[in-house]
Amino acid sequence: MRFALVDACRIDHPVAALCRALEVSTSGYYAWRGRAPCARERVDERLLEAIRRIHADSRTTYGSPRVHAELLAEGWRVGVNRVSRLMRENGIRVYPRKASCRTTRSNPAHAVAPNELDRDFSASAPNEKWVGDVTFVPTDEGWLYLATMIDLFNREVVGWAMGENNDQKLTARALTMALEGHRPAPGLLHHSDRGATYTA
Repeated sequence: MRFALVDACRIDHPVAALCRALEVSTSGYYAWRGRAPCARERVDERLLEAIRRIHADSRTTYGSPRVHAELLAEGWRVGVNRVSRLMRENGIRVYPRKASCRTTRSNPAHAVAPNELDRDFSASAPNEKWVGDVTFVPTDEGWLYLATMIDLFNREVVGWAMGENNDQKLTARALTMALEGHRPAPGLLHHSDRGATYTA
């Protein structure tokens, strides 16, 4: 029954993909049809085994260009389009490893200011209470760190800075932008977490 379904659909879909979806072997299908696979199909089966091995060895991080380069290094004479087709038809795709970002940690050598805000996030006027934080933004090239300074009166971003490193230079740039742009009067409360990027 499954082989008959593969045979009925093989005009519109690749035999290998149909066999995979129906959990039957391509060699079994061709035996059912009463003929052996052609030379190209036999090479595709061997090539597919090599592709699966290289892809698994890369911990599923290699796409068709890098798999193709590995195949050439092993002595295969095959085009990248053929490799791409076989990977696509057989559901072999890249599963990138999740990147981890470096979060802030407190440094015992730094003095920690008392929590004067005490979770009172209201403000009666601009430049009365500012809060700072760092956001981690994933990109194709790694993590981008965004430090912001927000006025609790109207939630305006009064200062910000972006960089590849989550350090005190980043948070200081955001604070400097806020101070230079808004010139707050003495008495401003600046609140942040107790990570080393702020306590420094």
